[in-house]
Amino acid sequence: MAQRRNLSQSPQSWTDDLPLCEACGVGTATNCVYGPDGASSQSHPYEDAHIRFRGEDDCSLYAVFNGYEGSKVASFVSQFLTAELLLGQLSSAHSDSDVRRILTQAFDVVEKSYFESIDDALAEKAHLSNFLPHDGVSQKVQERLQELEQEVRGGATAVVALILNNKLHIANMGTDRALLCRSSTDGQNQVLQIGRAHSTDNEDELQTLVRQAGQIAGHNSTRRLGDYRAKIHYSDIHPLSSAKAKPVIAEPEVHSQSLDRVSGFLLLMSEGLISALENAHGSEQANQ
Repeated sequence: MAQRRNLSQSPQSWTDDLPLCEACGVGTATNCVYGPDGASSQSHPYEDAHIRFRGEDDCSLYAVFNGYEGSKVASFVSQFLTAELLLGQLSSAHSDSDVRRILTQAFDVVEKSYFESIDDALAEKAHLSNFLPHDGVSQKVQERLQELEQEVRGGATAVVALILNNKLHIANMGTDRALLCRSSTDGQNQVLQIGRAHSTDNEDELQTLVRQAGQIAGHNSTRRLGDYRAKIHYSDIHPLSSAKAKPVIAEPEVHSQSLDRVSGFLLLMSEGLISALENAHGSEQANQ
């Protein structure tokens, strides 16, 4: 079994030592905005992360993490989730139900680890916020509060693919997408979307949010990692103040499928790519 490292203090990512899956390709595009003169500029910094590793026991792990309000959470999750899944936790002896349980537990551990990593900053932010909105608050305190907000803000959604024992396990949390593109017995190509989007556009997710919060908040994704405002301070947000439980959760939805006699490829898409395809071709054609 590989040895766990101190992930948060290494100057380079510890995952640099893991073998990459050479059969996997990664494509990214900058967030460009084009002016009337044809000149382009970046609308916002790149905030996403991805992994494509081969672990022990013929276990392969792939994922796309869609970050927002910075790349910190996506980067954190890409390292810590890998540590929770590829350091000997999984083997060919595990059943499908074991794999689903380990995947779900991994998300929970990573979520708790992230909030532990920003606990001191949140405590300092809460302490300094007690001095607001008094007129006598110094500019230095206000600047420090802004620094702390930059340090703790942000979140990420995720779509994770794990292959073990020739079974494909998709753990989806948020508004990213997994497409299995396969050839049928008659030679036709089929596109199968695995899982569903966890957003307020999904009726089941909408009803869950209604039951928990009483009202519909202005959040598109109902499941995400990080985002202290929606997880810790949700009672301070008016639409969420009546929630009887956490209205935004970090629990993935896991689907498993055999890869026996399946030929084709798997496509993991971030919300940004999905939105671009829908804008260009319409929502009905985005998967085609």
